[in-house]
Amino acid sequence: MTTSENPVNGETRHLRRMTNIWLVISVVADLLFWFLVGPHMAPGRLTSTAKANQLDINLLVIIALPVMIAVWVFMGYSIRTWSDKRGGPEPVGGEVARGNKKVQVAWIVITSVIVLFLAGFGTVALISDHGSGGGEGPNPIWAPNGATAAETAALTTGDSWSPSSGKVLVVQVIAQQWKFTYRYPAFGGFETTQLILPTDTTIAFNVTSLDVIHSFWAYQLSVKADANPQANNVAFTDTTTSGSFVVRCSELCGLWHGAMFDYGKVVSQSAFMTWATNAEAANATNTKDLAPFAWTYVPDANGSAGGYYIDGGVTPYSKAELYGAKP
Repeated sequence: MTTSENPVNGETRHLRRMTNIWLVISVVADLLFWFLVGPHMAPGRLTSTAKANQLDINLLVIIALPVMIAVWVFMGYSIRTWSDKRGGPEPVGGEVARGNKKVQVAWIVITSVIVLFLAGFGTVALISDHGSGGGEGPNPIWAPNGATAAETAALTTGDSWSPSSGKVLVVQVIAQQWKFTYRYPAFGGFETTQLILPTDTTIAFNVTSLDVIHSFWAYQLSVKADANPQANNVAFTDTTTSGSFVVRCSELCGLWHGAMFDYGKVVSQSAFMTWATNAEAANATNTKDLAPFAWTYVPDANGSAGGYYIDGGVTPYSKAELYGAKP
């Protein structure tokens, strides 16, 4: 019997051919994706968390492409080689395939390595700054510059911020049906519907809600944190370049949930300081009468659930009104 008629050698030759075809196509596809498509993958590179998550997505695609190509190559090769119309041999491995230790070991090793790598990579990402954009409650696992969450969140209306201060810029995100407002405690505590951030700055989002459960999702910043009533949910990120982003609520929160979105910008530090100081001055008359700054809000404070008409007891949420209590 010649080598070409030997079923073992014949099947080995087919496997070698498929492997060579798969290897060439996979290398070319991965390189094309990494250099041409990867830099443009969502969510972009507006912040450190966006860059990290883009890297995660690109790595997953780099791993997935060869797997997908292997299926396609096997299907295409099988159709071409063992099609009835071509009169090819019956593609049944039988005992030869069933007892092939090399194939069995290769399958177990390759799949185990991929799964263990993804498990390890995901675990490391969650406990490092990769996962810091995803709101981990009032005491997140990761905080910038080695600071604790309590130290980072300690910025109050009495503190100031400037690009040269080296401090984390705190922005409080306040969700309510059906809009977001943003409070800047370092600039007199003024509130605005505009989310403006400076470049090259560590941002600490402190996310809360006035009424029901919402979710703050700044897509291009790769920041997502639940907004829960009477709870402070912290998410960090580092802005790296200027650009625009979209903010949406990603938690079903009522009738107009789908319309609860707005837009924000990352601008230069000088442009941010101009905007923030002007907004602080323009709102000074109002902010002096605001309730004392707090990381959480109770619905009663804004008159919800009948809290405006409290019988007995003084509830001085505002210096301007006592919310139903007599002077």
